[in-house]
Amino acid sequence: MTDEPSPRARAAHQFIAALPHCRALSMSVESVRDGEAVISMPWSENLVGDPRTGVIHGGAVSALMDTSGGAAVLSHPTAPLNTATMDLRIDYMRAATPHQTITARAVCHHVTRSVAFVRAEAFDEDVEKGPVAVANGAFALDRGKRP
Repeated sequence: MTDEPSPRARAAHQFIAALPHCRALSMSVESVRDGEAVISMPWSENLVGDPRTGVIHGGAVSALMDTSGGAAVLSHPTAPLNTATMDLRIDYMRAATPHQTITARAVCHHVTRSVAFVRAEAFDEDVEKGPVAVANGAFALDRGKRP
């Protein structure tokens, strides 16, 4: 038996691979399945927001969480294969540890006719310190023309 990715997981992988900012931030898909996406982003000097501390800029963390949320929606069994971020609330809990990869895990927990709701957490390698950031998002769904 093989662990062949579902068509939705493949679509989420293609979505992430096609986004220029994902390539620029060196994002890597760890897993995508049934409304859940895990994406990582390595520390890079180019992403540092405060040169004195070496901490990654919050905007890079925001992009990671938004991307993982979109991938979670795309992989949800009942969502269409077209989505856009409507709202994303991010609470930054602590500074990410310099020189460590940040990994975001997003779960699409509810889908309506026109909106999908997502929760996400981002951790660095010091997992025992708790999340770097947590997020709640709403993603618009495009189901095509309505009668």
